[in-house]
Amino acid sequence: MSEIVFRAATPDDVAALHTLIERAYRGDTAKAGWTHEADLLSGARTSADELTALIADPDRVVLLAHDGVLIGCVQVARAGDDQAYLGMLTVEPTLQASGLGRRLLTAAEVEAVARFSARRMEMTVIRRRAELIAWYERRGYAPTGETRPFPVDPPRPELAFVVLEKPL
Repeated sequence: MSEIVFRAATPDDVAALHTLIERAYRGDTAKAGWTHEADLLSGARTSADELTALIADPDRVVLLAHDGVLIGCVQVARAGDDQAYLGMLTVEPTLQASGLGRRLLTAAEVEAVARFSARRMEMTVIRRRAELIAWYERRGYAPTGETRPFPVDPPRPELAFVVLEKPL
């Protein structure tokens, strides 16, 4: 990787952002990395319309990582007076385990404090992703004991989310 630049997404980024997220989370391309959901879920992870709405929402920001091309992203959302929510941490599958995820996580935490005055960050991870939960725990996130249902119909209890939190 060459020099990485982080910046907030704009509506012009939606097409490339959508492609990156789908490559990293679903289908055979996702299996080149280790953080995918391809073995648990099929179908689209998100849509261009959903991404457009996220980018337009003043209580959210999608940070992009570029090194000449889009290689990663992360969403940060206001979740209360002193809390932010981290979601959609995405790294190009062929670059996973390169340290980019850690850099995106740090950028998201800095952004949460600067943009939303957050003092803590919350996130959710599918319960069956023990290796991903462990990765976040090594970066200071701790399970709160709370779980949340995965948003599918019919419900799939094996995909429940574990809630993690970190003080900032």
